Amino acid sequence: MLKALLTDIDGTITGPDRLISTGAIEVMRVLKDHGIELVLASGNTACFMDALSRMIGTNGSFIAENGGVYRIGYTGELKILGDQSACKEALSAVKTFFLQRGVELDMYSAPYRYADVAFAKTVPVAEVKDIVRGFPVDVLDTGFAIHLQQKGINKGTAFQRVAEDIGIPPAEFLAIGDAINDVEMIRMAGTGVAVANAHASMKSAAGWVCQKKYGEGFIEAIQKYFPYFRER
Repeated sequence: MLKALLTDIDGTITGPDRLISTGAIEVMRVLKDHGIELVLASGNTACFMDALSRMIGTNGSFIAENGGVYRIGYTGELKILGDQSACKEALSAVKTFFLQRGVELDMYSAPYRYADVAFAKTVPVAEVKDIVRGFPVDVLDTGFAIHLQQKGINKGTAFQRVAEDIGIPPAEFLAIGDAINDVEMIRMAGTGVAVANAHASMKSAAGWVCQKKYGEGFIEAIQKYFPYFRER
């Protein structure tokens, strides 16, 4: 029996324009009213996730920075899982490489990140991967940004910690996502779903693939796996 929902944000409950589906918000609120635990997961910062949790109407638990940090509830302590110092060393090499070519990286929310670093996709991801080869970091292309994250840290590793702290085993979670950085959490969940616009690797990892894209696909998955909507 599913007791919790873990969902990605960008590309899963938003459209390609990054506008959140109001329908997705509505079904999440119905789930909360039925006692389902809601956990948001994103590459965004903790402060962004806190605000989004309040606006959507969850209980406040989230995974941020692609698994680098997480929090349980609104009053929980922010737990930092990733080593940002390793990411900053790799970032320095990336900045130097592109500055020599007259290109300055467009950094994302640098003062508000605790575990990773992120910048705009204005440089080739393949080149970034070549530059940081040998550093203990992974390069994540979320479709919206490029992230440098400590090796071994991802949404799946944070999901395991969140599940333990909440007291709901991963087998009782429905997890929904679209991008490569969602694969680990999808594989760990008891039920893993990919929206129709998902990356091929996500579709391979998922137990079920929606027929619809973005927020409409998210709603489709919720209606499939939770009985409250079938009974309407």
